[in-house]
Amino acid sequence: MPNLSPRVNLVLRSIVAALLGLGTFVARAADTMENAYWNMPKGVTEISHRVWWLHMYAFWICVVIGVLVFGVMFYSLFAHRRSKHPVPATFHESTTVEIAWTIAPFIILIAMAVPAAGTLIKMYDTRNADLTIKITGYQWKWQYEYVDQGVSFFSTLESKANAARQLHSGIDPKTVPNYLHDADNYLILPVGKKVRFLLTSDDVIHGWWVPDLAVKKDAIPGYINEMWAKIDEPGTYRGQCTVLCGRDHGFMPIVVKAVSEPEYEQWLAQQKGANAAPAPAAAATPAATEVAGAEPAPIPAASAPAAAPAADAAKPAAAAAPAKLGHDELVKNGEKIYASTCAACHQATGQGMKPAFPALVGSAVVAGPVDGHITQILKGKNAMPPFGPQLSDADVAAVATYERNSWGNHSGDVQPAQVAALRGK
Repeated sequence: MPNLSPRVNLVLRSIVAALLGLGTFVARAADTMENAYWNMPKGVTEISHRVWWLHMYAFWICVVIGVLVFGVMFYSLFAHRRSKHPVPATFHESTTVEIAWTIAPFIILIAMAVPAAGTLIKMYDTRNADLTIKITGYQWKWQYEYVDQGVSFFSTLESKANAARQLHSGIDPKTVPNYLHDADNYLILPVGKKVRFLLTSDDVIHGWWVPDLAVKKDAIPGYINEMWAKIDEPGTYRGQCTVLCGRDHGFMPIVVKAVSEPEYEQWLAQQKGANAAPAPAAAATPAATEVAGAEPAPIPAASAPAAAPAADAAKPAAAAAPAKLGHDELVKNGEKIYASTCAACHQATGQGMKPAFPALVGSAVVAGPVDGHITQILKGKNAMPPFGPQLSDADVAAVATYERNSWGNHSGDVQPAQVAALRGK
C-alpha cells in the first residue's frame, strides 16, 4: 500500500542507524571483552582461540538480531499506538515477508554452523600426538599416567585447602591461596607439543575440564574418551571436575603446568630415575609424597622423593620389599594419609556419616582381625572404593595402624609385610 512506504523508509533508516551505532560499539568493546573477567577466557591453545572466536561470533549475531527485533517492536508500539491509529490496518499477510523471515534464519544458521563444524572436527582429531597421557578419575582424585614413559602419580586437593575445608577447622579459606583450586601434584606438560589424553574412571562418572585449554570430557567407568591440547604459552592452568561425582565433588581440582621442552625432559628424567632407584615402598608412591608435604613444582630437586609410583599403578608395592616400620612412624604417616584419603567420608574424628560411612570409633572392623581390616582397605566394600590400586603396602599399613590406635581404639600395629601377603588374594 502506498501510504505504508514512508513508514517503511523510516524503519529502514532506523535499522541502518542502529547498525552503524552497533558497529561503533563493537569496535570499541572488542578489546575490553577479550580480557574481561566475566567473559569466556581466550585460553592458550589454538582450539581455545577458535572456541573463543565462535563464542564472540555467535554473541554478536545475537546482539544484532536483538537490536533489530526489539527496534522494530518498539517502533511499532510507538508509531502505531491507538491514539495515533485508532483503526487497525486491514492487510493480513505478505508473501515477501514470509519468505524473508524463512530465508534469513536459514542463512544465519548456516553462517554459524560452518565454522562451528570445522572447529568440532579439529577438536576430535587426536592423530599425530607427540605425547599420550592416561587420566583416571577416582573419588576424589586424579591419576595421571604418562603412557610408555613409566611415570604415573595421583593428584589430590592441596593439604592446606583440605584442612581449611573441614567443618570447624578454624581456618579462614581466604587465607589459602587458590582455595579448592590447587593440587598436591601438578600435571606437567611441554609447551608446543600435541598431547593426547585418554580419559576414563575407576568408580563413577567424573569430568575433566581446564578452561584455558578448551578441553572438557567425561571420565566414564569402562570407557575411554579422547581429547587433545597443544599449549602455546608456559604457565599454570587450573580446572576442576564438572560432574557431580559424590559428596566431595567440589574438592577435586585439576592443575596443569606447562613448561618448556627442556624443562619437561629434565622433569621426566628425574621421575624415571627416582622410580628406578631402590627406595622404601612408601617413598615411591603419591600418598607418601603427600605425607612428606612435598610442594608442587615443575622440576623437583633431584634428591626429593618421587611424586610418581611405578608405571604399573595396580601393583604399587612391587617396587621394593616391605620393611618393618616403627609405631610412631606408622601413626604419623597414617594420620596424614587418613586426612587426605579417608577423612572426607569417615570424618577427621572417625565418627563417619551413617549409614553409608560408619564410624571407626569402636568399629568391629578396626577392632577386629587385622586381615579383615586390611582387606577392606585394599578391596573396598559397599560405598567405600578399593584403595589397593592407589596406596602402597606401607601406606595401607600406616593408615590401618592409625585407625587401630586412634579415637580410643587400641588394636595394635600393621606392617607392610601383612598388607603384601593379602594384596593378591
